Amino acid sequence: MAEENLELELDDGKAKKKKLIIIIAVVVAVLALGGGGAFFFLAGDDPAAVAEGEVAVDGESAAVPEATGPQAGAAIYVAMPRPFIFNVPGSRRERLVQIKVQLLVRGAANDTLARKHIPLIESTLLGVFARTSADVLATIEGKENLRMEALVGVREGLKKLEGKDVVEEVLFTGFVMQ
Repeated sequence: MAEENLELELDDGKAKKKKLIIIIAVVVAVLALGGGGAFFFLAGDDPAAVAEGEVAVDGESAAVPEATGPQAGAAIYVAMPRPFIFNVPGSRRERLVQIKVQLLVRGAANDTLARKHIPLIESTLLGVFARTSADVLATIEGKENLRMEALVGVREGLKKLEGKDVVEEVLFTGFVMQ
């Protein structure tokens, strides 16, 4: 009987060692996977390896055709410094409208031009907004038409000064009507 108790104790020690080895192996595997994931996440592409105007595709760089007009360059959003707040007539009563506007431009050159001409853009947008009514702005189509009219107005104004399309889109990022 004493021998049976001794064997049970020896088996219990072996089981503890096996559990310890398994736990250590799992911890090492998790650390190795985490380290590998962190390496690939943080390594990224070397920006100096890819020349300007090229895109890395599967480790090889490929030339990208250069676009012209408002489509050239990376998308940059130029926020108007303050929201537009104005009254619009309605069929029953006047309404107060607040619109937050951002302009989508392409490239640093167009970004600089748009920021330079913010007073002209604000004036043009206020003129377009003043020609609308609350009944029109109550519909989605009316808001979309107002946005398109604003885009046309801003493009025409900047084209007269700069001789090219600077703004690609006029975006309403906030629209409240009370």
